[in-house]
Amino acid sequence: MTDSRSDPVALRFRDLDAFGHVYHAEYLTLLDELRTAWFGSVLGLDHPQSYVVVRVEIDYVSSLTGDDGSVHGEFAVEAAGTTSLTLRESLRAGDGREVARSRVVVVLRDPRTGSSRSLSDRERASCVRYAERRGHAMKRIGLLGGMSWESSAHYYRLVNELVRDRLGGLHSAECLMFSVDFAEVEAMQESGRWDDAARLLTAAARVLEGGGADFVVLCTNTMHKVADAISAGVSVPLLHLGDTTAEAVLATGVRRVGLLGTGFTMEQSFYKDRLAGHGLDVVVPEADDRALVHRVIYDELCRGVVSERSRVAYQAVIGRLVEEGVEGVVLGCTEIELLIGPEHSPVPVFPTTRLHAEAAVRLALG
Repeated sequence: MTDSRSDPVALRFRDLDAFGHVYHAEYLTLLDELRTAWFGSVLGLDHPQSYVVVRVEIDYVSSLTGDDGSVHGEFAVEAAGTTSLTLRESLRAGDGREVARSRVVVVLRDPRTGSSRSLSDRERASCVRYAERRGHAMKRIGLLGGMSWESSAHYYRLVNELVRDRLGGLHSAECLMFSVDFAEVEAMQESGRWDDAARLLTAAARVLEGGGADFVVLCTNTMHKVADAISAGVSVPLLHLGDTTAEAVLATGVRRVGLLGTGFTMEQSFYKDRLAGHGLDVVVPEADDRALVHRVIYDELCRGVVSERSRVAYQAVIGRLVEEGVEGVVLGCTEIELLIGPEHSPVPVFPTTRLHAEAAVRLALG
C-alpha cells in the first residue's frame, strides 16, 4: 500500500495515567490526530472541520506506555461512498508493534457551510490508491502501453502468466493498463516532437497512478527516450526497461551485445548509454541493416504481420553482429520477440518484453 503510514506523534504527559500507561480513551484521540494529519497529506483535507466521525469500532491489542515514546497510524480505505469514507486503521507504537486496530466511518464536511459534501474526482482517485488490499501483498502494476498494442498484449499475457506460475491456482496480476493511440505517438517520433510525447505519456502515467498503480511499466523500448520526464511527473516509481535488461545480460556473464530496435533506439544515445552505464559494450548494425530492422518493426510487426522472409533477414543481421564479436543480442524493441526467439540466433538473445515483465512481477510480489 502506498504511503499508508502517517508521520509519528510523540506521546505526551497528558496521555498517561499514574502508572505511565496510555489511557484507553486516549487511543481514540491519538487515532483521530493521526487520521487528520494523514487525510491532510493524502486528500488535502487539512482543515480541522473537514470531516466528522459518525461511527468507530476499536479493538485494543496491547498496552502502550510512555516508554514507547511515539505512535504512528497505518490507514487503508475500505469503501468510498458519495459523501463518506470507511477506513481500516492500525495504531502502532514507535517500535512498530500494533497496539490497537479500528474501523471508522467518516463523512466529509464543507467547513464553510457545515453541510456534508461529495468526494471530488481527485479525492476518489486518491482513495483508490489507498484501497485496502486483502490476501497476498501484491503491488499493483501500471502498464503504459499501446506502442504498439501488439506488444502490449504480450506484456499483459506475460505478467498474468508469471503471477499464476508464482502463486498457483487462479491467481493473476493486479494491474492496470493505459493504452495510447500509437499513430499519435509515431507522428511525434517522426517529427522529433519528443517533448510533446513526454507530456502525453506523463499524463497517461498520472492516470495509472491515480488508479492505484504502485509503479509504472513503460511497455516500449523506444519511448524510454522520455522515461526520465515521465518518472519526474509521477510520485510512484518507473521500472526502467534499460536497467532490467542490463541486469539480465550481466547475470549471464555477457559483456558485448548487439542491439536491435527501432532506428531511434539503435541510433540515438538514450538507450545505448543506459546499457553502457551498467558496463556493457553495445554494438549496433550497419546503416542498411538498421534501416531493414526499423522497417520490419513499423511496417510489419506493429501491424501484426510476422513474416518468415523478415525472420531470415533478421537472422542475417544477427549473423553479421556475431562476426563483429557480440556475445549476445538485445531484442531492444518489444515487438521483435514476436519474430525472433532463442532458436533463431547462434548467441543468446535477450527478449526485453519478457525481461521487463519478469522484473515487474518480482517487484509486485516481492
